Amino acid sequence: MGSPCDILCLNCGSSSLKFSLYTMSDAGESLRDRGSVEGIGVEPWGLEVRDEDGMVLAKSEDGSSDHDAALELLLDAPRERGVSRVDAVGHRVVHGGPNRTGPARIDADLLEELRARIPLAPLHLPHELRVIEATAARWPGLPQVACFDTAFHRRMPEIAQRLPLPRWLFDEGVRRYGYHGLSYEYVLQTLGNDARGRVIIAHLGNGSSLVATRDGRPIDTTMGFTPTGGVVMGTRSGDLDPGVLVHRLGRPGWDPARVDRLVNHEAGLLGISGRSADMRRLLELRGADPDADQAVRMFCRSVRMAIGALATELGGLDLLVFTGGIGERAPAVRREICEGLEHLGVVCAEDASPPSRGRASARVRVVPTDENLMIARQTRSLLFREGRGP
Repeated sequence: MGSPCDILCLNCGSSSLKFSLYTMSDAGESLRDRGSVEGIGVEPWGLEVRDEDGMVLAKSEDGSSDHDAALELLLDAPRERGVSRVDAVGHRVVHGGPNRTGPARIDADLLEELRARIPLAPLHLPHELRVIEATAARWPGLPQVACFDTAFHRRMPEIAQRLPLPRWLFDEGVRRYGYHGLSYEYVLQTLGNDARGRVIIAHLGNGSSLVATRDGRPIDTTMGFTPTGGVVMGTRSGDLDPGVLVHRLGRPGWDPARVDRLVNHEAGLLGISGRSADMRRLLELRGADPDADQAVRMFCRSVRMAIGALATELGGLDLLVFTGGIGERAPAVRREICEGLEHLGVVCAEDASPPSRGRASARVRVVPTDENLMIARQTRSLLFREGRGP
């Protein structure tokens, strides 16, 4: 495929900028550095670049706190950290619209397209565009690649992408987009031959979704037009009767911004428990706090029901995969989700009991995800396609 190259992966959030630096070659993939800048737009006294262990790698002295300042701080870190010179930059771009089915080299036309897509992802795309533009200003001519979280789901059947709304809205882009696509692609690549057959992947974290795949191809997913839909999440409601929102909009003070705050920032585990959106904290509290216990049970029930629905769409289940922060690190949650799925032959990895008589056991696996490595793979693959390099 070509000579080794150093690829910087940037994953931009509303108040954070996570990065990974990989050396990619035919011989293998090597992680050279990883860290994040937190508190962007929140910490008025400045910013710090920290590694995974919390060690401060670089610190701003001028009190700046925006995405431009965060990127400058990251790129100005000491040369020995390996981020002062790279061959290409890969960006996680949450929304690629209805037509993007894979990564794309960033140019003026793509930037114009992404600006037009801002109404579809107003919380994410503006920050992502600023980081892309700041990177171009810092390194003119450096290849940059957009890796879209929605692209994976564009291979779903049209019936799974459509919402039960007038057809003209679908033509305008109102459809089920699905998210966490980079995570799902990484998991499927990691599974290899085990991805054949009927597989459900549950990416469970502060934001959670599930996807049903058949022989590695997506068939359906839980998130819809926005990342708000689907199963119960940390602060997001998941699927909700739209009549609830119509009801609130009819009251004084309830404009669209207030409704958005309700369903995206005040709902989910936080809203149910009244205490926390952090599953670790809720698991600690559930023995003494019935509201925390109910939040955990509602989360598990929501995921379990989604697994049942997706398995029905697949016509059965051969493999159930857990990934994401909760999916990887909360065995009690995995076990509780699997309870009640015996009719699908599901036996949780932590449960040694045999499956129901007459049913083959659906295997349950935990696969740690790595979205940034997927970004690096997609970036290198695109740049070296047909002999083109950075």
